[in-house]
Amino acid sequence: MDEREGDVRWDGLCSRDAAARAAALEHLGQAVLRRGGAAAAPRVLARLLLLAKRCPFRDVREKSEAILSGVQELGIRIPRPLGHGPSRFIPEKETIQVGNEDAMMHTLFTESFATLGRLDNVTLVMVFHPQYLESFLKTQHYLLQMDGPLPLHYRHYIGIMAAARHQCSYLVNLHVNDFLHVGGDPKWLNGLENAPQKLQNLGELNKMLAHRPWLITKEHIEQLLKTEENSWSLAELIHAVVLLTHYHSLASFTFGCGISPEIDCEGGHTFRPPSVSNYCICDMTNGYHGVDDIHASPTTTESVCEVEALMEKMKQLQECRDEEEASQEEMATRFEREKRESMFVCSSEDEESAPTRDVSRHFEDTSYGYKDFSRHGMHVPTFRAQDYSWEDHGYSLVNRLYPDVGQLLDEKFHIAYNLTYNTMAMHKDVDTSMLRRAIWNYIHCMFGIRYDDYDYGEINQLLDRSFKVYIKTVVCTPEKTTKRMYDSFWRQFEHSEKVHVNLLLVEARMQAELLYALRAITRYMT
Repeated sequence: MDEREGDVRWDGLCSRDAAARAAALEHLGQAVLRRGGAAAAPRVLARLLLLAKRCPFRDVREKSEAILSGVQELGIRIPRPLGHGPSRFIPEKETIQVGNEDAMMHTLFTESFATLGRLDNVTLVMVFHPQYLESFLKTQHYLLQMDGPLPLHYRHYIGIMAAARHQCSYLVNLHVNDFLHVGGDPKWLNGLENAPQKLQNLGELNKMLAHRPWLITKEHIEQLLKTEENSWSLAELIHAVVLLTHYHSLASFTFGCGISPEIDCEGGHTFRPPSVSNYCICDMTNGYHGVDDIHASPTTTESVCEVEALMEKMKQLQECRDEEEASQEEMATRFEREKRESMFVCSSEDEESAPTRDVSRHFEDTSYGYKDFSRHGMHVPTFRAQDYSWEDHGYSLVNRLYPDVGQLLDEKFHIAYNLTYNTMAMHKDVDTSMLRRAIWNYIHCMFGIRYDDYDYGEINQLLDRSFKVYIKTVVCTPEKTTKRMYDSFWRQFEHSEKVHVNLLLVEARMQAELLYALRAITRYMT
């Protein structure tokens, strides 16, 4: 977030001290309104609109609104938000409105605003689950802003590289601004070939981690650590790997929850006046329709039965578990069958989409995407979790080379995996552990990771085809996620429950990528 724009200064607005904010707001108002509003550049007005709608401090919201009104009275057109809220998939009235949050959420909002200089749409959707959001923000803050092996501008550039693998312009735009704010060289933004050779060398690992992590070997690690003047230290590489996996999985969340562009970014606001019906044709072509058009499908007998059927299956599976246990051979067979079947789960909308130029320039080999294990005769051995697990191996390696980060990641994984409100749609007092484990293990199964003590036959019982399509798309090719996919699974569940699913997808994906990278690093070290 730039602190200055011409005569306009933004620093001070993030302060937790009301007097400091009041002084900053006074200066801001004078700067924007002086010379008949000449200082009111479109970018400045868009930032004011963002503050008026998304700042957790009421005084900043009200003063920003007043400054915009003052500009409008001078005959200058002011912007208005495009779309309806932080997500294109969730009706705005069902999200937490800034200013109406409870005390815990307010603390999280002010913390986020004070450290990031913004309250972004990802935060406004994640706050359905405050316990997770707190852990997520703490981890992200540590990775980006606290002491660590990598300089600040490298961290944001690596975030750009990672998000760009999935053509996630939302995250790229945020980190371009952050990269410039911490003193990054604008020339690097013209393409990866303009960045230092050391960062260019990370391109291959970024590509494999994002799309085919099972191909990473100790030789790839050795190349990065032993390239003379452009070499990475082990600590730097661990920092980079955690950042890459964080932003690959955050791209999954961004697309999986239909996160809207930030209000002050391209696609988040317009200077066109509203039409009589309160939206114009340009909104419709961008996929933004009237508020009523974007509500979830109404309750149907079929979708209510869907919940009942799922609960009945969970009950039956629990009874079967209690009665008999499958042999190890049978468990292995069921895993291989599920892994093989997962290859053939693809959406009818699964078509190649060309990456947009502004994002694709940040990475090489745009044709390199997700490929299933055994396609084209390629075979990848199963990754057995008891041979290399996060708990027994990955956690200690990360903590040793990048202190405290292993602990932060471990806490975040556990919160996502164990998070429950004991509800399913309209039902209360439900034990959802079986369902959560099926989702987590299905994702790891798609990455070839097998848990010997899990019966993979449960996955087909608990996850129907439309849900599997959604999971695979969000995890493997998130840029292809559509609102139709989001709406078509768990039709009677709350939006907060679908966001909860996305938290499981984010963390299971991140852990799977990390396991392959950390195993390769361990093999290099031994």
